[in-house]
Amino acid sequence: MNAINETHAPQLRSWVASANQADGDFPIQNLPFGRFRKAGSTEALRIGVAIGDQVLDLRATGLIDTDDMNALMNASPAQRSALRSAISQGLAQGSAMQAAWTDALMPQAAVEMGLPCRINGYTDFYTGIYHATTVGSLFRPDNPLMPNYKWVPIGYHGRVSSIKASGQRFKRPMGQTKAPDAQAPSVGPCQRLDYELELGYLIGRGNELGEPIAIGQAEQHLFGVTLLNDWSARDIQAWEYQPLGPFLSKNFATSLSPWIVTMEALAPFRAKFERPAHDPQPLPYLDDPLNRQQGALNITLEVWLHTAKMRQAGLGPERLTRGNTAQAAYWTAAQLVAHHTVNGCNLEPGDLLGSGTLSGPNPGEAGSLLELSLGGKNPIILGNGERRTFLEDGDTLTLRGWCEGDGAVRIGLGEVSGTVLAASAA
Repeated sequence: MNAINETHAPQLRSWVASANQADGDFPIQNLPFGRFRKAGSTEALRIGVAIGDQVLDLRATGLIDTDDMNALMNASPAQRSALRSAISQGLAQGSAMQAAWTDALMPQAAVEMGLPCRINGYTDFYTGIYHATTVGSLFRPDNPLMPNYKWVPIGYHGRVSSIKASGQRFKRPMGQTKAPDAQAPSVGPCQRLDYELELGYLIGRGNELGEPIAIGQAEQHLFGVTLLNDWSARDIQAWEYQPLGPFLSKNFATSLSPWIVTMEALAPFRAKFERPAHDPQPLPYLDDPLNRQQGALNITLEVWLHTAKMRQAGLGPERLTRGNTAQAAYWTAAQLVAHHTVNGCNLEPGDLLGSGTLSGPNPGEAGSLLELSLGGKNPIILGNGERRTFLEDGDTLTLRGWCEGDGAVRIGLGEVSGTVLAASAA
């Protein structure tokens, strides 16, 4: 795991004034990576680093000679650490690079962000134990968790082509559903459209086919973390998921934050990974002393809803939930990497591992509408009087995340948003 060093120093300040605001997402202690271009242009995406309300064109600084983010992610941990240190030194107050690097800055408001890297493969896990328990209780009241849940990280392979950057606008999916009292299924627009509050873990350096990654080495293969919303068509899923799991209920849209917060930036925000004493402890290939000591991530997550009526009335979005990843996740990122490769599967730079829905133990910490509304039985009453059990056309859903505490400077993950459009005519 990454050590805390001079790039995390709380007293560090940047010559980019907006990076020194106490409540900002992108102080000099963060330095997340993304890909950008000037808004409205068709130029190729370039690698940028967020600093305050600006984007630093990394190639223009002379620190890198590529626009291939995946190649940068494939660097060794030592090389990535050296690059972070050089960026930090160049952006620090009093740096001799200020004059040269000023021209490499562009306001974030003037750029278009793409996906932060080329996504080669996508695996969505199911690490949120409170989500799994609540959802399981809706369908199996006497046996909410399947027998394997506390022994093996559950996951499935998802669709890469429908993963898009924040700001995604997608049509309500069509699919096959079956009402409980119907003799046969029917095809039509999803009526129980939901979001899923997740983290995305992005692989840096991969492994050779047939060579598992030991859990003690797993974090060396993780480049960083993003926010992820794996939109879900609950009614389509309920009919199709037996016996192989999600298909059309998941592959229509997945929204990803444009910024990758590196594992090194997250070093001050680690927490113990502790299982309840009465739960089975991880099998040896999923267990490691350092993972127990600081394998969890301490990230606050929020979900905000902005309906069409809110926008028409000039009202701002309304927060639905707030939770914390250290409470929500039953498996750590390192365990996901170790399990994914224990059979010899080869991971590649840019592979995306979804955490699964991260819900806390309390109602206000739920990571989906399925939980908040208890399967649609308890409508949510919004401040303007609107009611929601599931998402309606025109709804914009935004996930936000940040880390703070223990004397460290607050850093943010930015946000990821998406808007639901009406379904296409059948």
